[in-house]
Amino acid sequence: MMSKHSMEGRTQSTVISIDELVPQDHLVRKIDQAISFDFIYPIVESTYSTLGRPSIDPVILIKLVFLQYLFGIRSMRQTIKEVDMNIAYRWFLGLDLTEKVPHFSTFGKNYARRFRETTLFEEIFTYILEQAVKAGLVTENHLYMDSTHIKANANKHKFNKTLTHIEAQAYQKELENEINEERIKAGKRPFIWDMESELRERKMSPSDPESGYYVKGEREKQFAYSAHTVCDDHGFILGTIVTPGNIHDSQVAIPLLDKIREAFPDSQTVAADAAYKTPAIVRYLFTNHLRPVLPYTRPRGDKQLFRKNEFVYDEFFDCYLCPQNQPLHFSTINRKGYREYKSTPVICQNCPLRPQCTTSQSYQKVVTRHIWQDYLDQVEHLRHTAINRQIYKRRKETIERVFADAKEKHGLRWTKYRSLEKVAVHTMLTFAAMNLKKLATWLDKGRKPFFFFRLFLRKNKNRMNNHYFLGLFILFVYSLRGQMALFFCFKREKIGFFKVFLKTLSAEKPYLTKNDAYFF
Repeated sequence: MMSKHSMEGRTQSTVISIDELVPQDHLVRKIDQAISFDFIYPIVESTYSTLGRPSIDPVILIKLVFLQYLFGIRSMRQTIKEVDMNIAYRWFLGLDLTEKVPHFSTFGKNYARRFRETTLFEEIFTYILEQAVKAGLVTENHLYMDSTHIKANANKHKFNKTLTHIEAQAYQKELENEINEERIKAGKRPFIWDMESELRERKMSPSDPESGYYVKGEREKQFAYSAHTVCDDHGFILGTIVTPGNIHDSQVAIPLLDKIREAFPDSQTVAADAAYKTPAIVRYLFTNHLRPVLPYTRPRGDKQLFRKNEFVYDEFFDCYLCPQNQPLHFSTINRKGYREYKSTPVICQNCPLRPQCTTSQSYQKVVTRHIWQDYLDQVEHLRHTAINRQIYKRRKETIERVFADAKEKHGLRWTKYRSLEKVAVHTMLTFAAMNLKKLATWLDKGRKPFFFFRLFLRKNKNRMNNHYFLGLFILFVYSLRGQMALFFCFKREKIGFFKVFLKTLSAEKPYLTKNDAYFF
């Protein structure tokens, strides 16, 4: 029988609390249980006066920003509208149904007059990450590094061409000193380095001069910023540096890793894409006892000519051998740090393979080798190991997933702000919101039976076949807790419990590490 619902419920008065209207599994409830925002008060206390009218609670201002980034709301104006209508958002802010929501311009005014020259946003990001570390959810063994571009609030068709100085590399002084040392050993005169950097013509936006013209392959050419980021195995963002979009990834890698290693000194490996496979970065990783996990890079140059990898380097005689087994002897070291090896023109002139080797009118082939090339050769050997292959496969599940979520769910695809400082704050708050969301979700799941245990099994599934102390240890711990459903958990994870329990109790290495301890 068809029925008709009465519309009298619109005007009905009911005595009920806001807390009863918010679902128990709502994200704002999980965040409220995971972290207390009271840590903000001592940070901003010095920016408030002891006189005058009472201000809006700074915690409410920060929570408003987190609501915007957590739920991917496009602007603060729209966020205020959502808070005005959404009971869960009001509950998160601590506002009742009749209390007025702050004006959308309130945060912007407070940022410009109060928070702009403070370290508030860096401290918020750091505090949330520290809570994740204390909960044992952050692993520092493997670091995953990459960058993504953020579309700037600037017209890509309107620009001015200006001459700007090329930014000095972080390793420039060290490279210059080593170049001169190598030249002195080779009997060459050392270079005298110019104090002024090179000038290069670049496109500059009149509306946002601090953005950079982003050009990469077949992607859209536009003004953008780049967010250079590092995350861990679980996708927690450990640190980020925002630069103009025309700054190459390799120029920021060393400062970013220095920043990360201060907070996580026990890191062991760094996984990155081919953009970071440069002699300077690889040398930095080896000298700081970090294992590089870098991919294969295709040989560059004219496809019609012999590639560099077809010339064999003889380390004993310090020369290259061409495909015709003729030596290319060392000649000099150029200003970019490359050793030049040149062939004998008389031999090359009558060589049958000369059209495939060089187009030089002097009949001379030149092959270069960087003074730090030995480190790149070690990377090539490590690339074929099973450990490197396994770690590199995790990039798509970690750092690439972080960027995908940030752009699709949290509004990082483009920015409405102008200037490097504001975009950096926008990016840092977005990543802080993502860490907070992951922290709250994981801690909420951790309250359910066997979540961390299942996570532990998935993480260590490959090692399960070789170490059998784990079966006895887990059985003992979970039997004390009265959770005999352990048998079913083993069955569900397709790891035979009896295979673990009945095998020999010998193990070469301790199974549990300090990063696994939190699972118990």
